Amino acid sequence: MEKIIDPVSVDLIKAELTPDKKLMNTNHGDNEIYIVTWHDSPNTVTEIGRLREIAFRTAGGSTGLAFDLDEFDKMEKPYRQLIVWDPQAEAILGGYRYILGPDVTFYEDGQPKLASSHQFRFSEAFIRDYLPHVVELGRSFVSPEYQSSKSGAKSIYALDNLWDGIASVAYQHPNIQYFFGKMTMYPSLDKVARDLILHFLWKHFGDKEELVRPVSPLMPESDARLMDIILRKDDMKEDYRLLKEAVRLRNSSIPPLVNSYMTTSPTMLMFGTALNEGMSDIEDTAILICFDEMYADKKDRHIETFRRYKFERIRARFPLVDPEMEARMADKWETRRSILRDRFLKVLKNRKK
Repeated sequence: MEKIIDPVSVDLIKAELTPDKKLMNTNHGDNEIYIVTWHDSPNTVTEIGRLREIAFRTAGGSTGLAFDLDEFDKMEKPYRQLIVWDPQAEAILGGYRYILGPDVTFYEDGQPKLASSHQFRFSEAFIRDYLPHVVELGRSFVSPEYQSSKSGAKSIYALDNLWDGIASVAYQHPNIQYFFGKMTMYPSLDKVARDLILHFLWKHFGDKEELVRPVSPLMPESDARLMDIILRKDDMKEDYRLLKEAVRLRNSSIPPLVNSYMTTSPTMLMFGTALNEGMSDIEDTAILICFDEMYADKKDRHIETFRRYKFERIRARFPLVDPEMEARMADKWETRRSILRDRFLKVLKNRKK
């Protein structure tokens, strides 16, 4: 393990977090969300790499390098970095990196140049029909000091703050219909608990079209018949309750990010699990979530936060904007998204005939 680099100067980071890079204020916790890249904010991205390495080492999986940055963070069209900034502590609370489907380039073999391409193989159908409408999310982290309850509301709402940002990115790009990402489970997780989680995911969210598959699949090792006895409900929510009870009996728990994804959408697709050898053999499960099919209370809460912030900025520039005008603008955004969604579904349906 290399020694982790020293913290980047707060003054350097603050100088890069300019108003034009601010996405919004968070729904809870009085934090702010920014979007930066290596090219426009190298000091901030270096600090992100340092914090990612610390967070992943703490959880039991990391690169082992002095900081966690790779080619996808620094390439010509790099992944964008979405971060939650705590203005009181002047510190990065957590973050994601992401790339929009239309910005994705390709390797010589036709596979998309994604951070997950070394673990997963993408079908022609996925590349043709889904990728142009996908945002790939990855390298999610919460800084260790915000993983403790001692941080109060800042800690409690860490994942919620990240979802504020994720939902807002999709809302800003009406052609983006899906989140593609990976749920990570660490080697320290009880193996039986891990197997039950994977069995649950295959049962209720398994992809039957083989849109995406692991290059080297990692399958549950426990007896499927015994797991069927434990997870015996057809209803997903009832089975989820049984899963939590069974995992708790193993003196374990469902990892927070896995839990967050599983409770986001009833139509989530799960593509399988693969080892990530470059990250200390953590186990990554690929998933796809349709933005418009997220549970309404979760989606609407995060979108309303973004709308409120955007309208505050609009009113600051144009004081004559009234609630009626705001309502018309919101309707226009929703209509645009609905038209593109209907068009996408029509094309998808015709291709599946």
